[in-house]
Amino acid sequence: MKVVFILKMIFMDKLEFQGEWDKIKGKIKQAHAHLTDDDLKYEEGKDDELLGRLEKKLGKARDELVKWIKSL
Repeated sequence: MKVVFILKMIFMDKLEFQGEWDKIKGKIKQAHAHLTDDDLKYEEGKDDELLGRLEKKLGKARDELVKWIKSL
């Protein structure tokens, strides 16, 4: 059975996660094994912090990260 994750983009730089963050986090770690659990810590309402950490670690723009995470 395929698990479906719904990611909703808000103002192009914010994410609202519905579903299981742990599974999304696992896919991110598969693509970027150097990221730590602290790098991928997500708390509801603190998406700016998560995106900021990912921007810094991956050297990618926020909108690019949002699109990539939405595609997982």
